[in-house]
Amino acid sequence: MRLKEKIKIFTTTISAGKFKGKTIEIPAISTTRSSKGILKESLFNTLQFDIIDKNFIEAFSGSGSIGLEALSRGAGECYFMEYNKTAFRILESNVRKLDSSHCHLFLGDSFEKFSLVYEMIKKSPQKTYFYFDPPFSTRDGMDEIYDKTIALIETIEAEVCEMVIVEHMTNLDMPENIGALKFMKRKKFGRSTMTYYKPKTKE
Repeated sequence: MRLKEKIKIFTTTISAGKFKGKTIEIPAISTTRSSKGILKESLFNTLQFDIIDKNFIEAFSGSGSIGLEALSRGAGECYFMEYNKTAFRILESNVRKLDSSHCHLFLGDSFEKFSLVYEMIKKSPQKTYFYFDPPFSTRDGMDEIYDKTIALIETIEAEVCEMVIVEHMTNLDMPENIGALKFMKRKKFGRSTMTYYKPKTKE
């Protein structure tokens, strides 16, 4: 992709918190897509004030609209992973508009960068929210990307995790248990569904 190639840009606004009303950009490219406003509203209605001071990881972050909303609502340190260079440049711009001091950006394949980010948050005294929204704009390789995402989630230890949220195609059956985590709830929004997991409680 050439730098001079024109990319159509959409905008969205932060809906609540200290950056409420601030505009961020979203690139209209095939490898990233904006989470619908209704999904975002539902997500943060679930998390509410529990995210204050917690770490927040947005894997497959695109322009960072979920993580930046979490930052606005009081999350402590936010981590973003994105492999598309165009989306990453817009992510960098969005972060600069808000608060770059609490944002950590990683350019590259989320599957490869995850272990690096995970080692960072393991050193934190705060627990972490993990948000996975793997791209499914094409059906080719769809099963593989979800299998790889589930394999990543299996590496998450209960003592590090507050919650894992996976945004996925509605026709995908997510497992009841993934590693140290158990199914909490799911919310369907047409073609997209969000499935929530919490650490299993020790008997």
